[in-house]
Amino acid sequence: MNKLNPFFFLPLTVLALAWLPLDPSASNLAEVRTGQWPMNLERDIDRRDTSYSLIFRDQRVEDAVVMDTLEFENVGQLKYFGQALDVLKKGHTGDIATFKDYSLKRADKRFDGGVWYILRIKFGITDFQQPEADIMCKTIGRLR
Repeated sequence: MNKLNPFFFLPLTVLALAWLPLDPSASNLAEVRTGQWPMNLERDIDRRDTSYSLIFRDQRVEDAVVMDTLEFENVGQLKYFGQALDVLKKGHTGDIATFKDYSLKRADKRFDGGVWYILRIKFGITDFQQPEADIMCKTIGRLR
């Protein structure tokens, strides 16, 4: 019986590996807000690693479009973000959830009667309303 040469499979292996993407790919999980101040929640896949990002327009810069990113290394960190939103929803104005890389503050506004949140990261800031927080919580809740 003839034995197969192991180098016979080398071209097939190279061909199979060529189909694997080398660049990370991102997929939009939720378009939280559109318009002048967009905000998106994305999943970033780089080979075996999956991370998540909240991308938003920095509200400190009004004369230019500067996009900032709050990165979550894994789904667990993203779920902590969702839990913070849920706790703040049940809290009161002025309550703050502080994490290593960012903070979330509940800031109710009297003139429109709505619940607002202020997200601060190292170099950026944005605010969003309760319906937008609900979109993020619902999206995060569906993740495993």
